[in-house]
Amino acid sequence: MPRKRLATIAAGATVLAVAAVLPAASALAGTSTPQTVGRASQNTSVVYRIPTHHRQDAQTLIRAGYDLLERRQGDDLFVLGGPGTDAGLRRLGFTPTVVETRQQSTPGKERTSHGTAGVDDTYDGGYHTVDAQYAHLDQVASQHPDMATVVTYGQSWLKQTGAGGRDLRAVCITKMQPGDCRLDPNSAKPRFFLMSQIHARELTTGEVSWRWIDELTNGYGKDPDITRLMDSTEMWVVPIANPDGVDIVAQGGDNPVLQRKNADDSNGSSCQWDGQPGVDLNRNAGTHWGGLGTSDQPCSEVYLGPAADSEVENTALENLFRKLYPAVRTGTGDSDPAPADARGMMISLHSDASMVLFPWESDHTVHTGNDAALRALAGRLGSITGYQSGQAGEILYDASGGTDDWTYDKLGLASFTIEIGDSDGRGCDGFTPSYSCQDGYFWPKMKPALMYAAQQAAAPYQSASDAPTRRH
Repeated sequence: MPRKRLATIAAGATVLAVAAVLPAASALAGTSTPQTVGRASQNTSVVYRIPTHHRQDAQTLIRAGYDLLERRQGDDLFVLGGPGTDAGLRRLGFTPTVVETRQQSTPGKERTSHGTAGVDDTYDGGYHTVDAQYAHLDQVASQHPDMATVVTYGQSWLKQTGAGGRDLRAVCITKMQPGDCRLDPNSAKPRFFLMSQIHARELTTGEVSWRWIDELTNGYGKDPDITRLMDSTEMWVVPIANPDGVDIVAQGGDNPVLQRKNADDSNGSSCQWDGQPGVDLNRNAGTHWGGLGTSDQPCSEVYLGPAADSEVENTALENLFRKLYPAVRTGTGDSDPAPADARGMMISLHSDASMVLFPWESDHTVHTGNDAALRALAGRLGSITGYQSGQAGEILYDASGGTDDWTYDKLGLASFTIEIGDSDGRGCDGFTPSYSCQDGYFWPKMKPALMYAAQQAAAPYQSASDAPTRRH
């Protein structure tokens, strides 16, 4: 039963180590019932490099249930599976080669009860647990009451169903003036929104949010750029958008469980042998739901859920967005623009493709009414980070039901996904790079990009006219 298996997850059972690495794959694309293709051993995951020859190859892999990673090199894609996954890939006509093999330990003993650990609670060399991230928010708000306030905006699936779980928490950071940080879309200051770990296993994203929070609060009055930004703009941060998933990841200790989705197994209680339970929150948002890059198979890594916005983590986040930003894109057509003077910006952090993506991510053949401005801003962010920029299907693969498509579609908000990756061959690739990569490589790359983005929040579509455009 689902509840019994969720208790097993919390206790760190072996099944999660298996579920994290297996593709919910069918032998042939498009079949309705996935079959396990090359079941992984309990402790081994393998990354395969897949040369492709046709644009539809990515969708073929997704429909077949493979864990297609957010990574691309030229025409080559990457799949996470087990030692026997190559057999199924070959049956589909691909020629995979192994590029990485990882020994994964069984999740360890149950961690300290929620809410009792402090900011130093870490795993895998220094990555912060949900307890640590939430303690950090409280610490920042306590130490800087004139700059930060914490908001609880909902509950995770496990908490709503009475099986443990977490509150969903955000922090607003600015030099406080009367009326600041209220849940009111008619704010005096423009707002810049950063979110991370909607895909739980993408550990670097949560660490970037942690450092961004510290940079803003510790730099006020010392760094003139930060001081101007804090005086003029509200910065909102959701460091952990998928806390149930991150709790599962942390169960692995020094070998994190590669949980991508949330913990909602109500439509996938039998996934322990052929995939991973949960819903992909970045395929569940209620815009272009059910389109390219999704699967209706509950064990798939890109399972879209039983309905658009079915997941409480998404509906809570979307309610928060509606309280922070006015809906200024009044048209409903894909090409209807947001007004040029619209305020605000949103960035969702992912890993590890080394890309800057913008709407529409659901279909690269369709462009938004603000395509030129979004493309120009993404190009500037790409120049700062050294990343490619474009719509997802132009440089990676189409993916429907994502957060940035929703915030642009429903609100007209200038929205982006930054895929944090190792674009320089520094040995910091993958979902769980050495923790030393965070301060030594990723943060120096991301800090100037986030500063630039936040500085454009007052008028992103207008400021884009000054940004050079990069096309890929």
